[in-house]
Amino acid sequence: MSDNAFAETVGAICERDSRYDADAYYFIRDALDYATKSLKKPRQGKGRHITATELLDSIRAFALHEFGPMAHTVLKTWGVKRTEDVGDIVFNLVDAGALGKTEDDKREDFANGFDFDEAFRRPYLPEASLPLADASPMDTRGGI
Repeated sequence: MSDNAFAETVGAICERDSRYDADAYYFIRDALDYATKSLKKPRQGKGRHITATELLDSIRAFALHEFGPMAHTVLKTWGVKRTEDVGDIVFNLVDAGALGKTEDDKREDFANGFDFDEAFRRPYLPEASLPLADASPMDTRGGI
């Protein structure tokens, strides 16, 4: 699908379903390309199919790569707060003819894929300091 056709499709979807920003649809398309390349999928044919699990794993990696510590905030701004939102976006694109699917693909495949806080915030949290029991004891004889 050409960029212009995709833009028209996304515009029509956003008019029908305003839960997600148009940028979320472009991000999903880019994440699909990222998945195809990183999973070394063929450019055409049956082997190109990407499962929901593969897509979710790629979305997590791609978002962290593209947005770093801002990934959670960016996705949330676009209305994407959980993996089920990814499924809704994917199936909006499928219903509009912008993406294909197999008979086995279902919206429910995206349910409970991963926790967004865990996936996008935890990698950037500072490591916890050692518990006191593990820390080296201070010399109490005076001085340092």
